[in-house]
Amino acid sequence: MSALFFKQFLKRPFRIASIVPSSKALVERVASKMDFSQPRVIAEYGPGEGVHSREIARRMCPDSNLLLFELDRAFARDLERQFAGDRRVRVIHGDAASLPHELKRHGIDSCDYILSGIPFSILKIEKKRALLQKTYDALAPGGSFIIYQVTNELKQHATHFERAESEYFLQNIPPMFITVFQKAPPLNHHERKPLPGANFSVSAHRSA
Repeated sequence: MSALFFKQFLKRPFRIASIVPSSKALVERVASKMDFSQPRVIAEYGPGEGVHSREIARRMCPDSNLLLFELDRAFARDLERQFAGDRRVRVIHGDAASLPHELKRHGIDSCDYILSGIPFSILKIEKKRALLQKTYDALAPGGSFIIYQVTNELKQHATHFERAESEYFLQNIPPMFITVFQKAPPLNHHERKPLPGANFSVSAHRSA
């Protein structure tokens, strides 16, 4: 854990939510939920000191785009320093709710993946639902919203998504729920229309 992370946690413990950054195992597990075989547009809410961002950037294709939304000024400055030489990465010092504006500003139609580690459980219900709507709208058909959270309460609010799969990941302090919410892919004559609501499943991950 960096001194910056610890300092910012002491300043804003509820915003950062964990006293230590994500473990290497959690970072790799979250990244495994994304397909990097072709150029992607990925947004990350609340990257903090960038442990997930660095892994995503390492795996991304040269023509991919990564947008990092960080409210904390010190973290945002540090992210700008880390990715100063990477034209694929844009650091936005601002609220995740500005995602639609930033996509439009950069001439990007939609995201393939949106990743979030921000503690949704502490957001007021109106803000939580508004951000979920903007997230859903910003995803391309078939795109995924991936979260890692201490609780799994968000699933009761994420009714926009047609499918969701969760696992309880124990190789982190504290253990985290990793949930992938998927927007329905485009319909064609070979595909059946998904049933209303989301299909949720939960599993535990305990590998050594």
